[in-house]
Amino acid sequence: MPNDSKNSNDHNEIAARQAALATLACARRDELESMLAHLAPLPVAGDLRPAEVGLVMLRGRTGGDGAPFNLGEATVSRAAIRVEGGATGFGYRLGRDVAAARHGALIDALWQDAGRRGAVEAALAPVRARLAAEARTVRAETAATKVDFFTLVRGED
Repeated sequence: MPNDSKNSNDHNEIAARQAALATLACARRDELESMLAHLAPLPVAGDLRPAEVGLVMLRGRTGGDGAPFNLGEATVSRAAIRVEGGATGFGYRLGRDVAAARHGALIDALWQDAGRRGAVEAALAPVRARLAAEARTVRAETAATKVDFFTLVRGED
């Protein structure tokens, strides 16, 4: 049974890191810079490979479950770093902002340090709140245009 507990903890940690990486990918550069200032002092970080810009192919599916098709390409920036202590951080984001991708990679590496994880999560909270508010606004705007065909009155013959 101890192995099941370890697997569950590993799964929870992976899910939490994925959530943090998703938040970092959507954060604005000024938010990332603010997080780094809040998390100072920062460890020395070296590039595993230089931050770079590339293209990824976007795939789509008709109706969400149909046959996949190539929708087009998108520009993506990525960075991979290693900090003192050995943690490796990764940063990906849409667009050409390699500095923001590197900032995200550094924050990812800091998140992996159990002693700093609480501070990193606290720094991520305002970004998560902004993203949630934006998502609520989009849902509200979308809901306002929804047509419920079941409530339309049919003409009598």
